[in-house]
Amino acid sequence: MDLIGGCRAFVSVSETGSFTAGAALARIPQPVASRRIAALERHLGERLFDRSTRRALLTPFGRDMLPTAKRLVRLADAMEHDAKRAKLRPLRLAVPDICPTRRLAELDAEARALDLFLEFRLAPPGERAELVRTHEVRAALVAVPADEGTWTLPLGLASAVEPEATVIHLESLRPGRSGRPARRVWIQPEDDVPPIRDRMFRIRDSVGLRPAQVAVADSLSSAAGGVLCSADLLLCSAEQARELGLAWRPIGEIRLARGFDVVAGLGDDAHRLRTQLWAGIARCLGASDPGEAR
Repeated sequence: MDLIGGCRAFVSVSETGSFTAGAALARIPQPVASRRIAALERHLGERLFDRSTRRALLTPFGRDMLPTAKRLVRLADAMEHDAKRAKLRPLRLAVPDICPTRRLAELDAEARALDLFLEFRLAPPGERAELVRTHEVRAALVAVPADEGTWTLPLGLASAVEPEATVIHLESLRPGRSGRPARRVWIQPEDDVPPIRDRMFRIRDSVGLRPAQVAVADSLSSAAGGVLCSADLLLCSAEQARELGLAWRPIGEIRLARGFDVVAGLGDDAHRLRTQLWAGIARCLGASDPGEAR
């Protein structure tokens, strides 16, 4: 039986002395209040009210049970209040600093519709998992190899000028005899992780580029600024290139992709982020269409 519902009806009727008024106080129909009290009486094995009069008078057993019923109702109300407050406690989520503010705001709004309140902390790839370990955040989007990622985004090369070719081969960047500065490929800090950085360095060496031609930038802004004022290239996703006003092409010699997964202190947090908010997170990570993040 619904013990709390029965006790709530019992307390309300006892306070008003009327089944009709008590039902109104408990915000339930009068027949429902009567059924709940009858069920409570069957459960306890004794009558709570003397029904031989027009008013709802407590029996001696009912008077004995009333203080306990009131305590149970107060505890139930306190539990519901605490549950509402707990739902409002934000889930602190460490995210890549490449996530646009607009996309994070959209993800926050999407989460609120699910009674989940997010609080974001931007952090580089090497710090996000550590923030979970030290309990500074409840969850983090961490970089993983693309074949292990819940979200994966293809990477290519972006330039300030629209290339004629449909793909860019790194071997085409080999220095010639023109005397012009060699073109460089900038790796942004988010991609300064072994699955991406080390593969880029191996391709650089195998096609005969100079070591300085593929390098890790201090920041995304400095890398993008260098690309905008030169013939250099930025390793990035197609959506990121659009945001920066750059022309994007795939890499001819290699297929690279960012991989992301969730690390969380609680399994439930990780599950909700991977399932209920999958599409919104995909957009934050750089997929204009969530179908791209696969």
